[in-house]
Amino acid sequence: MSSPAPFTSYQKRLFVFLSVANFFEGYDFFAITQLLPSLRESFGITLREETWLVTLINFGTILAFLLVRRADRWGRKRVLSVTIAGYALFTFLSAWAPNALVFGALQMVARIFLIGEWATSMVVAAEEYPAERRGTVIGVVSAAAGLGSIVCAGVVPLLLKTPLGWRSVYLVGVIPLVLMMFARRGLRETKRFSESTSSEGAPPLWSVLRGPHRRRVLQLGAIWFLSYVCTNNAVTFWKDFALEERALTHGQVGLIMTVAALVSMPLVFFAGRMLDAIGRKRGAAVIYAATILGVLGGYTLSGIGPLMLSMTLGIFGINAVLTVLNTFMTELFPTDVRGSAVALSNNLLGRIGYVFSPLLLGELVGQLGLGAPLRASVIFPLIALGLIFLWLPETNRRELEETAALAKA
Repeated sequence: MSSPAPFTSYQKRLFVFLSVANFFEGYDFFAITQLLPSLRESFGITLREETWLVTLINFGTILAFLLVRRADRWGRKRVLSVTIAGYALFTFLSAWAPNALVFGALQMVARIFLIGEWATSMVVAAEEYPAERRGTVIGVVSAAAGLGSIVCAGVVPLLLKTPLGWRSVYLVGVIPLVLMMFARRGLRETKRFSESTSSEGAPPLWSVLRGPHRRRVLQLGAIWFLSYVCTNNAVTFWKDFALEERALTHGQVGLIMTVAALVSMPLVFFAGRMLDAIGRKRGAAVIYAATILGVLGGYTLSGIGPLMLSMTLGIFGINAVLTVLNTFMTELFPTDVRGSAVALSNNLLGRIGYVFSPLLLGELVGQLGLGAPLRASVIFPLIALGLIFLWLPETNRRELEETAALAKA
């Protein structure tokens, strides 16, 4: 087998840009997981009210489908520019929120732009790189979010000691975003989008659900939904669990999360290459198994060592699940409806589980605590893995034009 052609200079620059842009998805996600106890104290809210705050913020991930959809009309380049600018603005404003409601509303809008940028980046990565390295590229771009998690885990304990406390986490995060706004000037529209755009523009959003791709959109939406019910909550609420149900100190929790993020990161970067090497489905089996074992251990075991090992597996799996599903999602639809299909399957259908599962957890936590519901939640990614094998075709090393035809199968 001949070795793949080297990247062009533009592909190299684009690779860096997309990776840096996705760095902030991990930074933002990990920030809220680290800051919840501080926010609860600062705003004087209860643990149950905290789950409502998380739900409000996460609702922005559903509304992001409106922006992601625009990638089929405005183009990928324009949507990326808008989302980076919008996320920078609302991240900065979040640092000055006077109460929990205003903070939640600002972060909800920030999430609209952030997830819009994340989803569009996946589309660009799929369209601009060759089939034999597509999984690797999507994997590394997705893994950049994990790198954001590591940086966030390392800086949050330090920033919390500053006079501004949790607010400094968002102020520091704005600085590189401003630099990204200048860097995006070198972006080009993807060749596939430019060649596919007709004079009539993209078809209406809901036509995707009336056409031949409806079944695949619904299938991927169900898999995203089931995966998110577990993965969104497992890391978000682990710090609260460790402090309250395992009686660990803030320092011990910070150590566990930092080491787990650092150790898991090489594995997360390797996930996309694994998908290219052994196939999407076999790779999915490895990654979902790690997720399930990590979450079970993280909410069952005691002691710093066992919890650190469990969180390493869990952080790897939770990040790498995104690589698996992003790869399938972007490969299984044609260029003219790819943005709409991503918006519907992930942002509208899948994110229902992402947004509303914390509310269910909030209703259960009073009677059961955090551990029991989150241990039980591993049934959902197990079902999702079964559906991947049952419903989705193997897309490894196929060009997008070939894999897109499989969406109708």
